[in-house]
Amino acid sequence: MAEMGSKGVTAGKIASNVQKKLTRAQEKVLQKLGKADETKDEQFEQCVQNFNKQLTEGTRLQKDLRTYLASVKAMHEASKKLSECLQEVYEPEWPGRDEANKIAENNDLLWMDYHQKLVDQALLTMDTYLGQFPDIKSRIAKRGRKLVDYDSARHHYESLQTAKKKDEAKIAKAEEELIKAQKVFEEMNVDLQEELPSLWNSRVGFYVNTFQSIAGLEENFHKEMSKLNQNLNDVLVSLEKQHGSNTFTVKAQPSDSAPEKGNKSPSPPPDGSPAATPEIRVNHEPEPASGASPGATIPKSPSQSSLPAVVVETFSATVNGAVEGSGGTGRLDLPPGFMFKVQAQHDYTATDTDELQLKAGDVVLVIPFQNPEEQDEGWLMGVKESDWNQHKELEKCRGVFPENFTERVQ
Repeated sequence: MAEMGSKGVTAGKIASNVQKKLTRAQEKVLQKLGKADETKDEQFEQCVQNFNKQLTEGTRLQKDLRTYLASVKAMHEASKKLSECLQEVYEPEWPGRDEANKIAENNDLLWMDYHQKLVDQALLTMDTYLGQFPDIKSRIAKRGRKLVDYDSARHHYESLQTAKKKDEAKIAKAEEELIKAQKVFEEMNVDLQEELPSLWNSRVGFYVNTFQSIAGLEENFHKEMSKLNQNLNDVLVSLEKQHGSNTFTVKAQPSDSAPEKGNKSPSPPPDGSPAATPEIRVNHEPEPASGASPGATIPKSPSQSSLPAVVVETFSATVNGAVEGSGGTGRLDLPPGFMFKVQAQHDYTATDTDELQLKAGDVVLVIPFQNPEEQDEGWLMGVKESDWNQHKELEKCRGVFPENFTERVQ
């Protein structure tokens, strides 16, 4: 019998809930059609808007924080792999091997500590902050349903009062239901009216604490990482001093991609003629005595022709003390470092401020680059002879030009 009674109560509760849903649906339809008034609370609606905005912002912050943590973890793994690579290539007999290994170990621990502190002081706090929203959101929805119940009970009571044939018993029961619905609604409404503004105001302190924690942790992490990097640098400096004679110098390599400023690629001359390659003459023997044969002319080899002209000519100047074509000594009427002359075979329109504008027939005095590493293959540095004779100002007149637009004349 007890089971039957329990089932009966359950069935009755289900029927009651179904009836409530039907009544609420009917009330909402009447309100939308304008046949029943709806209780409005603009202040509360503003609180709900703020709540939804706060929830959206918090959810986004949580997502971005998780992304940040994932990035920290990825950087940790990349840093660890890089340290492992250094440990593998660092030969046992090299000085500082133990120090380098210890630095790698501390580097790994520092990344782990940073990640864990971010989880403890930022992510867990973030999760706790967002944990209060689902319950409040549920209560806001429930408050909305209770408001519809209250409006429905009020309308039912008002309709019985205005009926032509009044039924006092029904009116009394309707009034009782109205008072009950009003009480339930107002209790929920009052609580939310207090909690929502307080929750909204709490966001400022939460954002401050969260970002202060992240900023502080990141600042300390980079300070400690900077110390480790300095220690590693000291170890490598010590290694370099011991093996300084084998130091490897990194030089810029020409790019295979489209030329950019500082990495020029000369255009072919208009008639498609091959680039003019100057004859390379180097005297390997001291200047012969009177009557002796002059220094031998070295034929051009494939390896020599592939070298930039300025490299070969500079080497020639180093061997002989002067470049052939300059008379063996410096000449006051030529620019400093003058190597040889070329004549433009085609017009060349400059495409940058550091380039020479050439007309066919222009004679150019070729000079070395101030920084040889800045020379791109197929380009020379020079000053037009006419400009030099007129101004004698190298800084204003010099520029680069494509070698394959010219031919050597001296």
